[in-house]
Amino acid sequence: MFVSFFHELKSAGVPVTLREYLTLMEAMQADVAGRRVEDFYYLSRATLIKDERNLDKFDRVFGHVFKGLALMDDALAAEIPAEWLKKLADKYLTEEEKKQIEAMGGLDKLLETLKKRMAEQKGRHQGGSKWIGTGGTSPFGNSGYNPEGIRIGGESKHRRAVKVWDKREFKDLDDDVELGTRNIKIALRRLRKFARTGAPDELDLDGTIKGTAHKGYLDIQMRPERHNSVKVLLFFDIGGSMDWHIKAVEELFSAARTEFKHMEHFYFHNCLYERVWKENRRRYQQTTATWDVLHKYPHDYKAVFVGDASMSPYEISSPGGSVEHYNEEAGAIWMERIARTYPACVWLNPVPESQWAHTHSIRMMQQLMGGRMYPLTLDGLDRAMRELVR
Repeated sequence: MFVSFFHELKSAGVPVTLREYLTLMEAMQADVAGRRVEDFYYLSRATLIKDERNLDKFDRVFGHVFKGLALMDDALAAEIPAEWLKKLADKYLTEEEKKQIEAMGGLDKLLETLKKRMAEQKGRHQGGSKWIGTGGTSPFGNSGYNPEGIRIGGESKHRRAVKVWDKREFKDLDDDVELGTRNIKIALRRLRKFARTGAPDELDLDGTIKGTAHKGYLDIQMRPERHNSVKVLLFFDIGGSMDWHIKAVEELFSAARTEFKHMEHFYFHNCLYERVWKENRRRYQQTTATWDVLHKYPHDYKAVFVGDASMSPYEISSPGGSVEHYNEEAGAIWMERIARTYPACVWLNPVPESQWAHTHSIRMMQQLMGGRMYPLTLDGLDRAMRELVR
């Protein structure tokens, strides 16, 4: 089974090596994981996975090889009809009634009794206290209440189950899908860099050892705490066709807020012009001159534009081309100023890269960015972060 697991991971594109596999086998031989499948899951994941981007593929393969069961007992691997586990109604118990329900007395007793129930049960049960079912006080099933039971299917309600027997569905996340917040954070971390600043508050163990050996007495040395020093300017295209991409952009914004300590954001519509804004509800009353942004934030900021670049070509190339106001200078001029001020500058586009060639304005913006336009996918975001740290 373990050899099959290794080959399945390789087939799924997870870069596992023979050395890592042998390390896992040594850990199993030393009984590091014990006898629980959950322990083996975390042990094998820690041993075989080097890049968090492969976690979803690992989960998918693990669920396939080990059948997604949380119980490693072949006697319990029989299929329970889905109809038995379908919740029809809730059964409400008072606190006094709950106290009268006794626990069966340990996991071994539960598993032994579950085997008997599976062998004996012939049909669906709802609201009972013995059989595998729903909505009752039986220790087997879901949507009911028992102080110590095995949840089979359904969702956790009282958080009393000592074991969960459920088939996990694992979603394969490849490089060409839109991002979830966790995946965005992983990709953004490539941009983070750390510098030691501020008051000394970390023990420098190596320095303390060397100083003590040199001086002959205890010489405690401290060093400044590490801080995330990267600085980011985010420009979000808002409104119009960008409404179709709100979810992906919100996830990016949320992840960036978490990952970067020094981050500023501004909104624009379609193309950058002489003004940007912080709050969309006050976009006409409270704006910021783009010149002020260029002068306030120095050139060591990383500039990231997020937008679909889908507009009339005149909005980029011509004075007065904006659909909302009369812009005295073409949007292309402002984009060139941004690129000169911030050498580390990229554009993230939620439109699939395969469609870029069909939209004139996207091709124009891509050219203005010097080719530094990337799709808003896991692979695209990773490439963009690599570009920003060059």
